[in-house]
Amino acid sequence: MRTMMASMKTALFVFLQWVLQYAVCRDVTLPIGTLYRVAGFPLSLPCAVSGYEGPRTQHFEWFLYRDDAAGRQIGVVSTRDKGFPYAPFQPRVRNGEVRVERDSGDKVRLVIQRLRAEDQGMYECYTPSTDSTYQGNYSGKVTVKVIPDTLQISYTRSLTSQPVPEGAELTLTCSAGIQSEQLTHLSITFGKRSGGEGMGSGVGGEVSTVREIISIDKLLGVVPGHLYKKRYDSGEITLEKRNGEAGQDVYVMKMKAVQPDDSGSYFCEAAQWILDPDRSWQKIAQRTLDIGNLTVQQLAESLSITSSPRGEVTLQVGSPLILTCEVLGLPSEVSSGLLVQWMKRGSVSSDVTGSGGVEVEVARLSPNGIVSWGDDLSRASGGSLEKVAEGKYSLKLFSARPLDSGVYRCVVSVYAGRSNPGPSTPATITQRSEGVTVNLKSKDVLVAAVAQLPRGPLLKRGSTITLICNATVTTTGPAQAQVQWLRWPIPERVIKKDESRASDVAVIVSPVEDKPTLVAVLMYDGVAKTYTNGSEISIDRLSAGSYRLRVHSATMDDQGMYACHAQAWGQDPHGGWYNTGAKAESNAVTVYLYARAADLLLIPLVVGVSSALFVGIVIIATVTCCFMKRLARQRAQK
Repeated sequence: MRTMMASMKTALFVFLQWVLQYAVCRDVTLPIGTLYRVAGFPLSLPCAVSGYEGPRTQHFEWFLYRDDAAGRQIGVVSTRDKGFPYAPFQPRVRNGEVRVERDSGDKVRLVIQRLRAEDQGMYECYTPSTDSTYQGNYSGKVTVKVIPDTLQISYTRSLTSQPVPEGAELTLTCSAGIQSEQLTHLSITFGKRSGGEGMGSGVGGEVSTVREIISIDKLLGVVPGHLYKKRYDSGEITLEKRNGEAGQDVYVMKMKAVQPDDSGSYFCEAAQWILDPDRSWQKIAQRTLDIGNLTVQQLAESLSITSSPRGEVTLQVGSPLILTCEVLGLPSEVSSGLLVQWMKRGSVSSDVTGSGGVEVEVARLSPNGIVSWGDDLSRASGGSLEKVAEGKYSLKLFSARPLDSGVYRCVVSVYAGRSNPGPSTPATITQRSEGVTVNLKSKDVLVAAVAQLPRGPLLKRGSTITLICNATVTTTGPAQAQVQWLRWPIPERVIKKDESRASDVAVIVSPVEDKPTLVAVLMYDGVAKTYTNGSEISIDRLSAGSYRLRVHSATMDDQGMYACHAQAWGQDPHGGWYNTGAKAESNAVTVYLYARAADLLLIPLVVGVSSALFVGIVIIATVTCCFMKRLARQRAQK
């Protein structure tokens, strides 16, 4: 038994040794060749070793077999021996032009900063053994072909140092081409540096920021930079390729409207790409050409909005009101759309005047020339807003009303470089003029209103409620009263304990909702409007100053406290009617609805029927009870 166990352990040990022997197999990998690279540009060859024994940090040695060296080996560089390079590479290794860069302990890359024609040949990456037994692959080889540099790039016009106004169009042109026997692609990139003069730090340690604006990539697709994608999608930035001369194509980038953030140093970059045998794209040549500096002058530094007349204007009611808005400081070389608005802070309702209140829009002129008016649509036929000269816009109200008093301001939104902006296009800048205070002298107007409930039979449910409003307007010139009827709920009367008097007192409690209900309106022009929850209501004019409200087939919901409000409307010299702002509120009259006779007869009928039913039930119960007792005695005697 012990002999068999010992044999099994020996066999297991031999098996594990065999597995470890063949499981650990050194392998050195390089890119698949042949690789084509351009003279004068960097060469980067990665080399990795795997399946090795020993330390994780492995050493690497690079050799070159030149095409004209009859297979002779030339030492290039080593990670463990500084004296390894042969004479052709010694000075280049010492100055760092040829070096080995480590990605990890077992992955490095041979870097030749500036490739020469004599660097063409087969490169071998060798890894000295750290294994207990010699097995596997200890080196790898790849062929590198050095092709001439044919990448050319130029521009036709550079940027000047003169400031460019915000919203101006920017056009940059770059020509580039390659003449190669290999199939290579060309990419073009327009970019901008800001914050410094070059790729490093700027003045005072300010770090330069490089932004790619737009490019045609190696697959010939147009790709905007991530910070410019929105402007590219909206068509504000474009890049197109045109046929050129002498083997060079022309690439034109356009910015339709430059912004302040577009200031900076612009460049054009051309890159040559090749598809390696492993199907990966490699950049083998690149040239960058500085086009010049761009300084964008902000519109806010020159734009100003003025309105006239300045200060304060006092007019008679019915006189024309003319206000002028002038836009100054717009660059003449930039085509910009303007949105012109006249805003007013002042009278916003029939009973509010002066310079307070909410600012509302009177009228606007859109960039495409369409005029629209604010809430007061009647002004569309009684006024105009138009462009009277370059940069000048006039607002005219043919017949001013008292409600037109207030503080007017001209608000201008500029769409720099966009003569016809879309509805979602943000304005480049919006500025407001100083306020113009407009005062209107109106005639003295006195208004009085009295509400009455004519005497008559008691009002009952189903009757017609009739109310009279006597409204008078005292003024010079034509005038009319506009009358509206309102209703409040009847206050509730509750009983409360008065502890100081040890008695109960009646207290009138106001309704929870103090806001009245609008019942009906008779407009100044005779048009009647009713507002009802199902009741039949009519309103008319009995005489010059007498207005009648009738509620037909009244219900209990129609009772309450009624009052009439009168507003005075005057007529201007042009025949237009306007609200003078004068008004009066009448006294309140209370309307109760009593029960009808039929309703009163119903009460004793209900009481009588109920009493009869009660008496009958008592009699039946008594008779039944006596009968059952008598029957019980008879059974007991038997």
